[in-house]
Amino acid sequence: MIEKGKISPLQMAVLIYPTIIATAILLVPAITGDQARQDMWLSPIWASLAGFLAAFIAIQLNKRFPKQTIIQYSETIAGKFLGKVIGLAFIFFLAHLCGVILREYGEFVKGNFLEDTPMIVILGSMAFVCALAVRGGIEVMARSAQVFVPVVTVLFILILLLLTPDLDPGNMLPAFEKGLMPSLRGAVVPAGWFLEFFMISFMLPFLRSRKKVVKWNITTIIAVMFTMVVTNMVTMFVFGAITSKFTYPVMEAARYISIAEFVQHMESVVMAIWVGGIFVKISVFFYATVLSTAQWLKLSDYQPIVFPFALIITVLGYWSAGNLQGLEKFLSETFPFYSLVFLAIIPIMLLAAAIMLGKRSATHAE
Repeated sequence: MIEKGKISPLQMAVLIYPTIIATAILLVPAITGDQARQDMWLSPIWASLAGFLAAFIAIQLNKRFPKQTIIQYSETIAGKFLGKVIGLAFIFFLAHLCGVILREYGEFVKGNFLEDTPMIVILGSMAFVCALAVRGGIEVMARSAQVFVPVVTVLFILILLLLTPDLDPGNMLPAFEKGLMPSLRGAVVPAGWFLEFFMISFMLPFLRSRKKVVKWNITTIIAVMFTMVVTNMVTMFVFGAITSKFTYPVMEAARYISIAEFVQHMESVVMAIWVGGIFVKISVFFYATVLSTAQWLKLSDYQPIVFPFALIITVLGYWSAGNLQGLEKFLSETFPFYSLVFLAIIPIMLLAAAIMLGKRSATHAE
């Protein structure tokens, strides 16, 4: 097996939580606010159904092929040629999405903190740090997440608590003014984020035990949904109808914090939340990309290709969007359908084919 490390279901949950939420807490409020207005708090609840679907498909496929990822069992299900095509398409998807996530990080950091630093330097430095974690293997990544995620969570809760004096629940009224359709339209984009729960399919083969897999996945989906709901509510309480006018509503809300003219300029805390969460997210997608490539090429080890892929992902990040407006357009218009194809439709077709053809590995999960 290419990956010799093992993680627990809890560690998988700690890895996947920031993988979904890291970029969502800054970008989703503005995107959902544009469609759902004062009902934007409801959109993540609808969107979470996509998360349950993605996790269900990944777990069902893993039960049939417990030691394999989608790159491997696609060949078993669809045949060698078609399976190779599916695997190659998945590798391109993962690499491109990793580049897009890296660009999201770069746009935020350059736009808010390091305005004079070249974009390629910002992207390259993060890609290099993530490459070090990925080269260490899934255990190193899981332990890194166990350090970062509690800190990021505490800082996020701190921001929400300090915003309490500026909250105006009246901004949510009138609720359901135009029925449920606005909140359903607002759920389309965050559903793309929830579909990223299918990324557990690259972690499930390396679990020490599968006894609490379903429990921890349900818990994580609910935690992500709750975090998005709270984030949307807080930004709506602070900004009301103009929430969608801001690119990063949480960042703008943090600038409102001023207690006794002592506790203020909390943007640096948002920066810490972003960097810690995005490090884990990029590492997970980076890991899935190099692992998939190694499995597709039948390599015995993925470590030799980690740093070359760091360079590739940096270039993809630089080329993925011309500016912040182009990135926002991709995330709000293309990304939901892009992720739907690769993280839901293709896996559903593979699962259906595996069931109909009775395909499973020699040793299947209990």
